[in-house]
Formats: sequence, structure tokens, C-alpha cells
Amino acid sequence: MSLSPAVGMKNGVSTNSTRRKSRAEMAAKVTVVLGAQWGDEGKGKVVDMLATDVDVVCRCQGGSNADHAVVVGDREYVFHLLPSGIINPKCKSVIGNGVVIHLPGLFEEIENNEAKGLTGWNDRLLISDRAHIVFDFHQQVDGLQEQEKGKNSIGTTKKGIGPAYASKVTRNGIRIVDLLGDFSLFSEKFQTLVAYYQRLFPELVVDVPAELKRYKVLAERVRPLACETVSFLHEALRQHKKILIEGANAGMLDIDLGTYPFVTSSNCSIGGVCTGLGIPPVSIGTVVGVVKAYTTRVGDGPFLTELTDDIGALLQSRGHEIGKTTFRSRRCGWLDIPLLKHTTLVNGYTQLCVTKLDILDVLPELKIAVAYRKNGKVIDYFPSSTVELAAVEVDYVTLPGWMTSTEDVRDFEKLPENAKNYIRKLEDLVEVPIRWIGVGKGRECIINVF
Repeated sequence: MSLSPAVGMKNGVSTNSTRRKSRAEMAAKVTVVLGAQWGDEGKGKVVDMLATDVDVVCRCQGGSNADHAVVVGDREYVFHLLPSGIINPKCKSVIGNGVVIHLPGLFEEIENNEAKGLTGWNDRLLISDRAHIVFDFHQQVDGLQEQEKGKNSIGTTKKGIGPAYASKVTRNGIRIVDLLGDFSLFSEKFQTLVAYYQRLFPELVVDVPAELKRYKVLAERVRPLACETVSFLHEALRQHKKILIEGANAGMLDIDLGTYPFVTSSNCSIGGVCTGLGIPPVSIGTVVGVVKAYTTRVGDGPFLTELTDDIGALLQSRGHEIGKTTFRSRRCGWLDIPLLKHTTLVNGYTQLCVTKLDILDVLPELKIAVAYRKNGKVIDYFPSSTVELAAVEVDYVTLPGWMTSTEDVRDFEKLPENAKNYIRKLEDLVEVPIRWIGVGKGRECIINVF
């Protein structure tokens, strides 16, 4: 082994000021898009916008509990497992090893979007053979677990995501690579996993022969798409390809750093990008945090700025705040800066995109939560427990609304002055530059701030 150029060492450290850079340092940097609140911020639209100029778009975690909508003209595509960049015919789409995949749901999703005009997907979709499989019995178990919890249920989507990740962590999960190998070994693993869950839930009924027959067919459907994606992505980085990472869910739903236990089952913050795709931290470049101009949440859990009055109902109605996965109404509330500061600390956003500003067009005044108080004192952190959150009081500032439509505005300077002030206030409080502003559903409804 040789060092180039050869120089002296001091305390075991090279004194060469022109040290050789590692391969990872010389490779391209990826752009990451993450939800900055409790999900449903409009990440799909942002990914679609950025994907027009990239070579690869990746999903790194989560499963079919996500729903990312992309509006192109009069067509609305809805993606649960597919990366939102799949409609770009010039780029590859990767479903990474950190994603849990319900194969019947994936092919149903493909067919639904084909009916809306999606074509050529099979030439540009790659699925990690390390990704774990969500089975129908995982979905049944999801519902049974929620029933067991009763009043303490967390409002899961019942898509089997939690049980599938639990199988992964207890090391009895089944991966795509298992399905594509010796089918007798797959069958044995499948039956063992079913038996495991039937011991936990005796009422669970699984038609094993029918499921194995079904998965023998699914194996052949997924075989042309599956590959070892870690090496593919590293080669793309080495070739300085433009890579875009699409996070599912959002920072406050992160299993470790969100409002536990009212969270999802994966790391949907920046750490999940590395583990879910097999890329090192040094490869991460721009990190875009997507922020809805107000706050929403699906399901149970703490929500300090929630509005249960007419304003909350107005936001829900104007914003069409109904989940495309669960069809549940989203709870709505004022923008929460302490929450955003928390996910900013965790994710290191370099830019923000603020979506749905137009939903606020009809409000005469707006509030922004600017601080949390505990026992009368301002705290500079986001509380870790729901008990502590319940004791928090919220400080607000009130800003005047603009009471005029922003839907047709495409230039920041042409926004109403009070709308600009709202954006500037958000930027000043979070201390991250706002790069884009969304004022409508379509990809054309985005204001490029700089």
C-alpha cells in the first residue's frame, strides 16, 4: 500500500496538506426531500418538480402508508410505493432496501397510474432485493394489534407497515431476494412466519397454499425489476449522476425522534436516507424540508396548535385535507415553529419549500406558534414525551392576512405584501432560506423565490 504523495506523519496523522480524497468525497452529492411536519406537506409535488432534471429518484423508507400526489395538467397521479419521479421518462426510479413492499399493492398502484397515462415504468424501475415484503397477514395483524390497544390505539393506517418492520427487526422477515431464490426455502420461511403470528394471534387465518401460489406468480412479475441497488447507486454517484431522494412520512413521525408512540415504524428523518439506500453521510448535499403553510396531522397524537373551531374546518375544506391512503380527514392547525426547529435540528435543512400558501388566502389574520412554555418558562427543545407535551403552553404571534387570491402568482414580488411578510416571518424564525412556495396543486403552481 502506498500513500500519494508520500509525506510525514505526526501523532499518527498525515501532515500532507493535499491529502488524497476518498472516493465518497469525490462522488456526487444527493438531494434529499423530507417532510418537516407530520406528513402530507406536498413532498410528491416537490419531487416531481425536481425530478425533471435528475437521473435517479429513490424512495428510502416507509411503505404503502405514504401517499404522494402529483398533478400534471388534468391528471392526478397518486404514489404509495413508487417514487414520485417515476413519471419522468428520462430517469431511473429506485425503491430502496429500507422500504417495506406489499407486492400486490405495488402492482395495483402501477395499474392505477397506467390508467392515468403512466408508461414505460418497467424500463426504469429498480427494486432493491434487500427490501422486506409486507404480506396480507401483516396487514391483518396491524388491525388486530390496534384492536388490542383499544383506547390507546395510535391510528395506524393498517397497511401492515409496523408488523413488517417488526418482522425485520426480529430477524424472521422475508426479503425480495428470498422470494427470488429457491422457492422451497421461501415457502418454508413463509410458513414459519405465519405460524409465528398465529401463536401470537390464534384468530389469524391464512390460506397458506393459496398465498404460496400467489407469490410464485408475483416472484416472476418482480424478478425483472429486482437488483442489488447499493452498487447501482454508488456507481451513479461515482459518475456524478443527479440523484434525488424522496422521504416518505415526515420528521415528526420518525420512530426515534417524532411524537412517540404516535409515529410510523421507520426513520423518516435524514438518517433513514443512509440506512435505507446504503449511501454514506458524506454523499448528502442539499436537504429540502417541505413545510405546509399551516400544520396538519392524520390519526391520534399530540397536536399543540390544532384548531377545532371554524377556522380548522375551513382549512380542512379549502385544503382538501383527506388522506389518499386512509381517506381520513386530517386535523388542521396553525404553523408551529418549535416543531419546525426540532426537525430542522435533526435533518439539517439547507432549503425549505412552503406549500399550500393559497389555502390561507381567505383568512383576515393568521397565527404562528413561536414558543413553548413549561411552568411559565420558555423551553428551547421539543419535549420527548406526550405527558410533557400535554403540560406545554404555546406562545403565538398574530399577523394580518392578505384576503386576496395567490393562485395565479408566479413571482414572489407579486405576492400580496402580507403574504410576503408571512413567508419572511417563517424564514426568520426557522433560520433556513425558503427556496420555493406552492400556491396550487399543479407542478406549474410553484414560485421560485431565488
